Formats: sequence, structure tokens, C-alpha cells
Amino acid sequence: MEETFNKYGSAMMPENSQIRQAALDELRGNWTQPVLCTLVYVVVVGCVEFLLQLVPGLGQIASLLISAPMGFGFCVAFLNYMRGIDRDDMVGKPFLCFKAYGRYLGTSLLMTVYVFLWTLLLIIPGIIKGLAYAMTPYVMHDHPEMSADECIEHSMALMDGNKGKLFLLSLSFIGWGLLCVLTLGIGFFWLIPYMQCSIVKFYMSLR
Repeated sequence: MEETFNKYGSAMMPENSQIRQAALDELRGNWTQPVLCTLVYVVVVGCVEFLLQLVPGLGQIASLLISAPMGFGFCVAFLNYMRGIDRDDMVGKPFLCFKAYGRYLGTSLLMTVYVFLWTLLLIIPGIIKGLAYAMTPYVMHDHPEMSADECIEHSMALMDGNKGKLFLLSLSFIGWGLLCVLTLGIGFFWLIPYMQCSIVKFYMSLR
């Protein structure tokens, strides 16, 4: 994707349409591993949460202890994919979060608490904070020396002035999501990698 610059000579954020196109270009002819990675992640997380929800009170605990850290690992899998790393071996990458489980769990819990507290004020502040924290999984991967709070703060700094752009990028997939519903949900296994690669490209552009 060609880089553009503002009048001061600094690199400008690409348009959302350019970000989506760049994601598609990376996926073209290489859908198998991203789709399989998504399938495994969704099935494992879904099954674990379903089974634990059969025991009263365990469903939410499972979401915090298993789903959230694996979500971080899932994000990192696509970050590596967009950087050309381990493209032929993505399926097990979400499980790598358990190698640094304490760090991933602590950060996900901290983010959950922060977003929850902001949501207590109003729904919109909670959404805004969620957008501000969106780059945290990628920051954690790129800066293993940072604490959970430092990763969150760095994400907030990156997203300063860019939260609206990420929100609009997310909204741009709604039409595709509606079409995926017509496929009985099967299409989501292609849409989710497309979205993940687009968000990673957004992060790479911020940096």
C-alpha cells in the first residue's frame, strides 16, 4: 500500500478503504490458515464456555480465564500473519497465550474492569474506552517489557484521535456480517480473518 504524507512530511493514516484492500491483498490466495485458525478458536472457546455454563456461575469465569487470554493470542496470530510470520502454521497460535498466561490474563482483566467502570457512567464512554484499548494485544506482543498498565496506556496514546476511524472501520463490515447470516454463519469464518487483518493493518499504520 502506497504511503501518503501530510504537509509536514509525516506519514498519514490511510483511508479505511485502503486498509481493507491491503488486508484482502494479504489474504488473497492464502485464506486456508486464517480460516482454520478462526475455526479452531471459535470452536474451542465456544465449547469451553458452553460446557462451563452448564455449571451455575462458571460461564462468566470461563470467559475471563480462558476466552479473554485466547482472544489476545488470536489477535497476535493475525499480527504475525500480516508480518509474514508463521503463515503456514496459524492454527495453534491462539493457544500460545498460555505460555505467558499470567500477563495476558492480568491485562485482559484490567481492561475488563476499566471498560466496566466507564460503562457504569454511560454506554458511550464504555465504547470509547473499548476503542482506546483496542491495540493493547498488539502492543503487548511488541513490547514484552511493558506492564499491563503501560500496554493499555500505550494503546490509548496510539488511538488518540483515531478512535472514530476505528469505529467506522468496524461499522464498514456490517453489510458483510448480514450476508454471513444468510450463509447460516459459515461466512463468518472468512469475514473474521478479513476483519482481523484489517485491524492489524490499522495498528501497523498507527505505528
